[in-house]
Amino acid sequence: MLIEQGDICIRNVEKADCVQLAAWWNDGSVMAHAGFPLGLNTTAEKIEAQLAGNSDETARVLMIEYRGEPIGEMNYRNLGGKTAELGIKICDPAYQEKGLGRVILSLLIRRLFSMGYEKIVLDTNRTNTRAQHVYELLGFQKLRVNENAWQDQLGRWQSSVDYELTPERFADRAGQAGD
Repeated sequence: MLIEQGDICIRNVEKADCVQLAAWWNDGSVMAHAGFPLGLNTTAEKIEAQLAGNSDETARVLMIEYRGEPIGEMNYRNLGGKTAELGIKICDPAYQEKGLGRVILSLLIRRLFSMGYEKIVLDTNRTNTRAQHVYELLGFQKLRVNENAWQDQLGRWQSSVDYELTPERFADRAGQAGD
């Protein structure tokens, strides 16, 4: 998959990207919201092996580049029934809170709907209110809050929020970078 718009490029992760992914995924400050405040303790080789079976039809991990530099990653997976689950991390803090997340998500959502998906689902940590704001801005509907649903690496209980989006609710923000 390749999606390009202006300074943004979303592309399939390649073997050379696994070193960068390992750095991000092993960084507790990047992974804390996902329940891994100590990072994933993984290697580029393990990530490469995990990604070997990915395809546009099943699942993808995608590199997010801005002005030619990697700033984060996103992923989607086919859940069947024309439903995709997605996730996103703007890993470089210099590019957070700049309006890029809503544009990048819009670009991927637009592509997923064009591929025939009829519903997109995701979840986020209940404390991640910035992400919730972006999801709701794009038209995602909050389905439920899962109180104390799981424990992070430090044994702290975490709650999550489940969302879904259908094409008719999608508020495309792809033309609004830096607004």
